[in-house]
Amino acid sequence: MVTGIEDTAHTVDASAVMEPLSRRPRLLALGEPTHGEDILLEVRNDLFRQLVEQEGYRSIAIESDCIMGLAVDDYVTSGTGTLDEVIERGFSHGFGASAANRELVRWMRAYNEDRPADERLRFAGFDGPLEITGAASPRHALTELHGYLADRVDAALLPCTSETLDRLLGADDQWTEPAAMMDPSRSVGRSAEAGELRLLAEDLVALLDEQAPHLIAATSRQEWDRARLYGRTATGLLRYHFWMAETAPSRMARMLGVRDAMMARNLLALAEQGPALVHAHNAHLQRDKSTMQMWEGRVEWWSAGALVDAHLGAGYAFVATALGTIRHHGVDTPPPDTVEGLLHALPQDRYVVDPRRLSAVLADTPPARRVSPYYGYAPLDPAHLPRIDGLVFIKDAPQG
Repeated sequence: MVTGIEDTAHTVDASAVMEPLSRRPRLLALGEPTHGEDILLEVRNDLFRQLVEQEGYRSIAIESDCIMGLAVDDYVTSGTGTLDEVIERGFSHGFGASAANRELVRWMRAYNEDRPADERLRFAGFDGPLEITGAASPRHALTELHGYLADRVDAALLPCTSETLDRLLGADDQWTEPAAMMDPSRSVGRSAEAGELRLLAEDLVALLDEQAPHLIAATSRQEWDRARLYGRTATGLLRYHFWMAETAPSRMARMLGVRDAMMARNLLALAEQGPALVHAHNAHLQRDKSTMQMWEGRVEWWSAGALVDAHLGAGYAFVATALGTIRHHGVDTPPPDTVEGLLHALPQDRYVVDPRRLSAVLADTPPARRVSPYYGYAPLDPAHLPRIDGLVFIKDAPQG
């Protein structure tokens, strides 16, 4: 073991995570190196509870569909629906199957019971309505935005009627065509109708901003913020579909960039409302460029975290998580010359370290980058350590 590493390790709790930071960030981002391991979410849940109780945090946002997440927020804030219902329809990417996510929602609802509105915890998804296999139709987001405006502003100010939107949108299955991810010619994103919809969506968002004083007074800040979410989602989806129809080699880089830009805009809107814990894959939250090997080759794009950091500076903090083993996926004891291997040799099961102090300890013996035998797990890149504010290490991920 490299001498001095054990001196950087501390119990995973809110005080240890916050201690190296110059101030309480508006967005504290906790990354994970893989999806589907509940131990990572259990650590997240514990940390969120402590941040609520000790640091005044009142919101959590996860890498899930931002529109679906509204159902979860309605449940935890006001008890709308049942726990089973919101678990089933409030999460994307299969995250509703997680026992840890279910426990998070249950705890938030219990915490909010009988508390005044300004003390209640809030939940948000911050991903777009996107999956790796495709994207949703913009219909829901566009019609919700149009409906909010149509009910409250002079009809002469609207750029179109709901009937025009319906005609231009056409059948939803043309937007969700599964073959479009691999075959750009199957995408509707560059049709004349899609082009007109992009202009109308921008005009609707502009009208929402122009009428903000009236709309907030007529409804509430919360309802106006929800309409803004629909606007961001509609314009983001139309942009994503546009690039899905691209045939140039830049296609996947642009699509991934659009997705993370949608995430970033949602996170910046969340930051306006007070401090929040953000949870997603490390690749979406890191300050460095993200990379992925896809069927079209290596792709690079700026992550949501890098974009948010550019706007918030010290108001954004990124805590990465690294794992020792995921034996049920063939990820065994890490090589001793990697960051994961050096940390795995410590006696604790989980702890947090200051990456900058760790970098100083390892300055004379730079660690190697771990290679994963499992495509779903992304090892830590040692070169990123100077741009990480905290590193949570979990020795073993047990099979669920």
